[in-house]
Amino acid sequence: MTRIGIISDTHGCCDEAILNALKDCNEVWHGGDFGAGVADKLQKQWPIRGVYGNIDGDGIRKEFPLRAVFNCEGVNVAMIHIGGYPGNYAPGVKEWLQVSKPDMFICGHSHILKVVRDKAINNMLCVNPGAAGRIGFHAVRTLVRFSIDGNRIFDMEAVEIGKK
Repeated sequence: MTRIGIISDTHGCCDEAILNALKDCNEVWHGGDFGAGVADKLQKQWPIRGVYGNIDGDGIRKEFPLRAVFNCEGVNVAMIHIGGYPGNYAPGVKEWLQVSKPDMFICGHSHILKVVRDKAINNMLCVNPGAAGRIGFHAVRTLVRFSIDGNRIFDMEAVEIGKK
């Protein structure tokens, strides 16, 4: 069993609220817009999977890809920063997902927490953890935690980590 924390849009913020909320996780997945210093701070405590976002500089872009497809236990995952959601995917994303057929799709960018299924694409679970950082229009900072055991995704929870 693997416990996962998903964050996005930290924009350089990796404070105690984020670290405490992730403390029981085995891995952290970052949906882009890390900002300066966040990846280094997270990597001291967890294995990180992530993608770069539109605000990320050369350092993050060299370390993390634009798009990622990987497997965690028995779950196939696709991740991109600007992804959208069922019925409103960013240009080219729906086609990419139809080809890669993930069980789970992770994105960020909107700063809006959303967990929905796309029944048209592999009954894929789509997760945007909202924004964990302090920059943006969101009022409350959020992230998502869940567990994977084999191909089973469970104990998913949206976590509010405070006002920005």
